Amino acid sequence: MVDLATQGDYRMQQICDGEGTMTNKDFEPRHLETLDRDLGRFSSLESATTYVGRPFVGSGIALVFIVMAGLVAMLFFGNSNNSMIVVIAAGLGAYMALNIGANDVANNMGPAVGANALTLGGAIAIAAIFESAGALLAGGDVVKTIAKGIIAPDSMQTSEVFIWAMMSALLSSALWVNLATWVGAPVSTTHSVVGGVMGAGIAAAGFGAVAWGTMGTIAASWVISPVLGGLVAAGFLWLIKSRIVYQDDKIEAARKWVPVLVGIMAGAFASYLALKGLKKIIKIDITMALTIGLAMGIAVWLVMIPIIRRQSQGLENRNKSLKVLFGIPLVVSAALLSFAHGANDVANAVGPLAAIVQASESGSFTQAISIPIWVMIIGAFGISFGLFLFGPKLIRMVGSQITKLNPMRAYCVALSAAITVIVASWLGLPVSSTHIAVGGVFGVGFFREWDAERRLRKARQSVPDRVQLTREERRRRKLVRRSHFMTIIAAWVITVPAAAGLSAVIFLTIQGFAG
Repeated sequence: MVDLATQGDYRMQQICDGEGTMTNKDFEPRHLETLDRDLGRFSSLESATTYVGRPFVGSGIALVFIVMAGLVAMLFFGNSNNSMIVVIAAGLGAYMALNIGANDVANNMGPAVGANALTLGGAIAIAAIFESAGALLAGGDVVKTIAKGIIAPDSMQTSEVFIWAMMSALLSSALWVNLATWVGAPVSTTHSVVGGVMGAGIAAAGFGAVAWGTMGTIAASWVISPVLGGLVAAGFLWLIKSRIVYQDDKIEAARKWVPVLVGIMAGAFASYLALKGLKKIIKIDITMALTIGLAMGIAVWLVMIPIIRRQSQGLENRNKSLKVLFGIPLVVSAALLSFAHGANDVANAVGPLAAIVQASESGSFTQAISIPIWVMIIGAFGISFGLFLFGPKLIRMVGSQITKLNPMRAYCVALSAAITVIVASWLGLPVSSTHIAVGGVFGVGFFREWDAERRLRKARQSVPDRVQLTREERRRRKLVRRSHFMTIIAAWVITVPAAAGLSAVIFLTIQGFAG
């Protein structure tokens, strides 16, 4: 039986796209009823989006969350001498978490939304759940790197100086990411917080306070991660094109390869969860984790074979049909990527906060960092609130304004970003998920340009008299918007010095008032 709602949506899309004209049949009662119902849905959605999108409403909800974070800190430190410091730090941590959700999470959900595999509302709901789960279950290692790995704590004269440095880092990085989100630039929140910690450390104790070896490793990862993300995404896209898209029987090829791709994704995340999530319950080494991942990958591969075969029945042998088969894997990969992002980037919000809490509680700032559960909760929920309130703008930019994405291309981006973020978080290395995800989008776009050029050269060889394209026409056919590419690269370059300079100014100001 034909779904009238789907049929009505498709018919209206045809008319809106200029592919059809109104006929008397379109005005039959059942069509009018479907149209009224659909217009009602759109009207309600528009009203809700407009309401939440009002600047004062979103800002008001964000302010309430920041105040609540401070109240939670007050519950735990109400009788402490440093309770006010912890309350202010909790508010700054919540503010930073909101900005991470507004800016960074767009890079995870943008491809799925741009490929029309997820609605904006669905993306926000999935991201909120999995970001929180990743932060709470697997977010500890990178938090310790942010809190202790960048500044040598023993270079600080007193715990008070260390606390001011961490607070300056939180505030400066949050302000910078807030500004970037406002102008629509997907900057790295990891860059921002690392730059903030570095700038405050230099202002507090000179250049010797910075662990330059760690900074060198982190800086190298900033270059390696987007390149690796782009290469892995391009590699998966090449696999899909060569093994599925360019095959004579596309549907049969998809039945063979789509389960394999889903199995790879499942195996990677199973290994990651075994190493990160289960280590709090049972000790698991890398060999055992890889064995678990291999077993899970094979199991999911076998399960997906009949599912994809059933889903592909009746599909036409054309590229458009393949998008259907990649829809569910893309949604799952986006969810798992959000989990990995929560594990990795919650450090940007709560790493300095965890250090402040420990220094305020014990007076020691050189011991290993222990992370209270309430600190992790502030980071996890802050990321989710920030995404819901302020994330749609950058989700649209990453998903549709850099290069055109369909479910297959978006799946390559998500899988590439997931694998890279997982490896980085496993190593305790605070790489930028922004760089990885956006690098994957660029990798897919540049691969498509290369592939199109390659196929065009082949066509010229087979048809020597083919008309040559002018330089202007070749520029017009570029599949990656160069203006966005240059703008994003420039934003990446300026983030660390800008956050560091702002953090140093804030630290000196606080120290002046405190002194």
